[in-house]
Amino acid sequence: MVTPLSEARRARRIAERVPDPELPMLTLADLGVLRDVEITPDGTVVASLTPTYSGCPAMAEMRATVAARLTAAGYARVAVRTVLDPPWTTDWITPAGRRKLAEHGIAPPGPAPRPGPGPLPLLLSPTRRAVPCPRCDSADTEETARFGATSCRALWRCRACREPFEYVREI
Repeated sequence: MVTPLSEARRARRIAERVPDPELPMLTLADLGVLRDVEITPDGTVVASLTPTYSGCPAMAEMRATVAARLTAAGYARVAVRTVLDPPWTTDWITPAGRRKLAEHGIAPPGPAPRPGPGPLPLLLSPTRRAVPCPRCDSADTEETARFGATSCRALWRCRACREPFEYVREI
């Protein structure tokens, strides 16, 4: 017998498998962007997403892909909503997501800074901690550009193995 709870779990499993458009080695679940999937009393599947930062250009693609996957799975009514509170943090990246980033040559973030209550500012200044190389694990690295493919990533280079790599900033 199909219950609302089992249908909600099925819908969540489908949404969890949607890849991030900017980091396709990660799913929305790995990234911590998928907040919730529920089924309303009228049968609408509602998926809730939180952008990695305000104005994230990938949100339209994420919403469209989640809706398309759920519709293709047989759900007639689908809604995807954006949830801004609490704001996304790199702490929401799962251990599997961090491992996948490193496996693809992108240094995962450390713990996000917690300055106190209130909004958490997005700091786009140079990183103050050592960023280990995702290829050889050396701490002898240097930032080469404050911005990478997106504003939440920076470009780094390992002095030990000489390889460049991206780094996901703590937010």
